[in-house]
Amino acid sequence: MSKKILVETSARHVHLTREDVETLFGAGATLTHKKDLSQPGQFACEERVTVVGPKKSIPNVIILGPERPASQVEISLTDARTLGVAAPVRESGDVANSGPCKLVGPCGEVELTEGVIAAKRHIHMTPEDAAELNVEDKEIVSVKIDSADRSLVLGDVVVRVSPKFALAMHIDTDESNAAMAFGECYGTIEK
Repeated sequence: MSKKILVETSARHVHLTREDVETLFGAGATLTHKKDLSQPGQFACEERVTVVGPKKSIPNVIILGPERPASQVEISLTDARTLGVAAPVRESGDVANSGPCKLVGPCGEVELTEGVIAAKRHIHMTPEDAAELNVEDKEIVSVKIDSADRSLVLGDVVVRVSPKFALAMHIDTDESNAAMAFGECYGTIEK
């Protein structure tokens, strides 16, 4: 039997550069740690922004820290339709030629000419996990998610290996709803 992998829902969120933090929240502003996330060094912040698209806006979108080299917005494809933004499915950080939007904070606005993506479903794991699961960094796998009434197999899952990671699969809210992956949920790699 294959090792069970914790499946977590990665809801809509924003990553910001130092410059954009100051534009949105004021000169000298820093991100306020609210709670740690499953990946070491990653955290949810107290600060929130409104994401504005051509059709509609989504208020109260959480910011994840720490600051990044480029600002980006990770949303579901349902969110993209709501906003009226084309959000390509990409790995986090791959924002070249992705969707535009405006971010509105209490002290200012930032126009992103690119940076809106729907995050590609992925599994974070250590090199030891990868060896145990017989997979390699950047390998594309399928994962069976077991749930009470809507178990399913998701394909096109990218394996991301680093000694800095903790074992967990991340899916967006659309995928989570499709699998009824609520609460504590696990999946297994299908070979």
